[in-house]
Amino acid sequence: MAPRRLGQHFLASAAWRERIARAVLGAAAAPQAGVNAAAAEGAAHRGDLWIEIGAGHGEMTSLLARHAGRVMAIELDDKLLPRLRQQTAALSNVKVMAGDILALDLAALADEERFRVYGNLPYYITSPIVHRLLEHAERLEAAFLVVQLEVAARMTARPRRRDYGYFSAFTQFYSKPEMLFRIPPGAFRPPPKVSSALVALRLPGERVRLGVGDEAGFMRFLKMSFAQKRKTLRNNLRSVMAEERATAVLRECGIAANTRAEEMGLAQFARLYAAIERAY
Repeated sequence: MAPRRLGQHFLASAAWRERIARAVLGAAAAPQAGVNAAAAEGAAHRGDLWIEIGAGHGEMTSLLARHAGRVMAIELDDKLLPRLRQQTAALSNVKVMAGDILALDLAALADEERFRVYGNLPYYITSPIVHRLLEHAERLEAAFLVVQLEVAARMTARPRRRDYGYFSAFTQFYSKPEMLFRIPPGAFRPPPKVSSALVALRLPGERVRLGVGDEAGFMRFLKMSFAQKRKTLRNNLRSVMAEERATAVLRECGIAANTRAEEMGLAQFARLYAAIERAY
């Protein structure tokens, strides 16, 4: 039985594990836009590094290891480590590590290499883990995450959709999120009370195209813009400038004064942020 304190729901269905592994490894091997097939194939054979979050009993670790150059299997629960090490003992390309993904230095673990991530994430801590992963956007190639269906909907939501908010904008700034498929509660032990989904976060996202200089400042601006979703951007901007000035900046960017953050795409946010930076 999984300890409730860690929010663990293990993928107990071998059929679902196989399906997830096929989707993850197939998506990772597919060439991205702007990358020719020969270059992608060459990269796949250079010994790619995978970091697995919450390796658990090691079943998914073993599936990843079939095709990965190296797998770094991270597990926080020390009670699971003996079985995990036993499960992967014969796999020379797997290294098991005890630790908390939110505390570990992923760049140091990867030895400055580019890497991919797979994880079956505890629902209560999904957002902090996604934020942590995307801090490494310079080296992270892609992340394939099993998350609560509601969270997957938030990551992939577009402007004017009910689920669209700061987390959507943040995720899409750094990556291209895609919900690959839903996973029923019965695939897990113990079964959660809600459905899950496998989400692919492929990098880069809008970040490269938009070319925002101060990314930390832009993220603070996005948080402020979405802080009170029912209010207009003009009202939210009053925390940093006078209402008259806010109205003028919005007009300069071609944004109506009554626009709300949930109606705005990242390109509009970037233009507005640049205009505010110029104003100060």
